[in-house]
Amino acid sequence: MPENGVLFIVPTPIGNLEDMTFRGIRVLKESTLIAAEDTRHTKKLLMHYNINTPTISYFEHNRFTRIPQILDHLMSGKNIAVVTDAGTPGISDPAYKLIRATIENHIKVESIPGASASVTALSASGLPTDRFLFEGFLPHRKGRRKKLERLANLEATIIFYESPMRLIRTLNDILEFIGDRPAVIGRELTKVHEEYQRGKVSELINYFKENKPRGEFVVMIGKDDKNVYF
Repeated sequence: MPENGVLFIVPTPIGNLEDMTFRGIRVLKESTLIAAEDTRHTKKLLMHYNINTPTISYFEHNRFTRIPQILDHLMSGKNIAVVTDAGTPGISDPAYKLIRATIENHIKVESIPGASASVTALSASGLPTDRFLFEGFLPHRKGRRKKLERLANLEATIIFYESPMRLIRTLNDILEFIGDRPAVIGRELTKVHEEYQRGKVSELINYFKENKPRGEFVVMIGKDDKNVYF
């Protein structure tokens, strides 16, 4: 009976193709198969680095059929790399369920360090980094208010992802339920039009009312403690 293979978690660039790591490239080349959120998107990355490993799709809506197939490959001794469209698989991402299923079947999981939009934005924010909470995307409706009210009492920097269509609404809700705190919004990280806007939540609302939100956003809200800012 063959030994199990390894599931490799391989981060991919969040905008700049140069941010792929040497180790990540090697693992993608040496794996038997790459499980990708969007195979067409991933093929562009693979072509850039001359990687010829076959791909299969793995995303939220096909996971019930794909997870057993991927586990079968792993149990037959094949090494498989999982990637997402941008960033680290499993972080606010459906690869989490594949990773969990792999662990439950006593198969080795190995994570390759690499790109993550939340940590990239936080490190450049100027907000306290001693304690932070990553919330992913806020609920669109159900539970949104309760979620924000709970976060208001947290003594940590809070990180969200948000789309341009909902950015102003989210900032208004943060102002109402968390308060007018120091905040930073990162846009189009690592891309040509990368930008950071800093100020109180109310100031950022006014800015984006005058400047139409475009691109992908990371929203960071500082804790309610004047002593941590300079």
